Amino acid sequence: MTGLARFSLNQQTVRQWSLPELAAGCAAAGVRHVGLWRGPVREYGAAAAGRLVRAHGLSVSSLCRGGFLTSPEPVARAAALADNRAAVEEAAELGAAVLVLVPGGLPPGSRDLTGARERVVEAIDVLAPYAAGHGVRLAIEPLHPMYASDRSVVTTLRQALDLAERFPADRVGVVVDSYHLWWDDTVAGQLARAGEGGRIAALQLADWVTPLPEGALLGRGRLGDGCVDLRWFFEQTTAAGYRGPVEAEIFSTWLWARDGAEVLAETLERYLRYVLLAPQVAANPEIVHRVTET
Repeated sequence: MTGLARFSLNQQTVRQWSLPELAAGCAAAGVRHVGLWRGPVREYGAAAAGRLVRAHGLSVSSLCRGGFLTSPEPVARAAALADNRAAVEEAAELGAAVLVLVPGGLPPGSRDLTGARERVVEAIDVLAPYAAGHGVRLAIEPLHPMYASDRSVVTTLRQALDLAERFPADRVGVVVDSYHLWWDDTVAGQLARAGEGGRIAALQLADWVTPLPEGALLGRGRLGDGCVDLRWFFEQTTAAGYRGPVEAEIFSTWLWARDGAEVLAETLERYLRYVLLAPQVAANPEIVHRVTET
């Protein structure tokens, strides 16, 4: 799987599209993969959503999200496990081989990061066999440290690998997301480590722009607008052995206010320019246009 054939459009990039619009728009643009989110999938029905994407010749690169597994309170913990089992079942209905796990933040009043991470491991120990039985691989996503308190106590690729490596690689991997990891000067070595262990389950790309236009959650930049070396992430994960889809996952209210087909066309062009092509080639608009058209 090379070139534009690896491109995947994450549903959040064109949140303004319904699921049928997403499937039809991607098929019309020649996109082969989509990353889906549970909210729209559940509204449409997981089985029906699976039939829809397959009818348009698409595969589901990932389903987001499971996780939020840090609560020590028994009722909340049981509810989280039940929700994650449901997420596994939805991923299986879609034919998604990867369920993204956002670990969860610190429980209210807690300052115990280590304890919270151990509860994530305990939950994965329960969920991984269930997911494997459905043909679904769990993938731990480390988030930027700004999210440590409320969304993810796992903030580096090293931490994610430390947790994932307690389980078989075919059951638990990691998500590499440029938006969350670009700042970490240890990420190159950790990508090599992840590759050696066969742990890279998904690659997601978005740029970092300053100041964040809509805060940490909705302030992701379009590919090429910020300071992230997107091509480096693509090349390093490929060198580490990852050959799967590459998702453009951009949370942006500005993008959501625009025409979805326009956003997709622009994202494809930027993926080609800033991810795939060498700098001297990407600087030539005629070459970029010619390659995009083909």
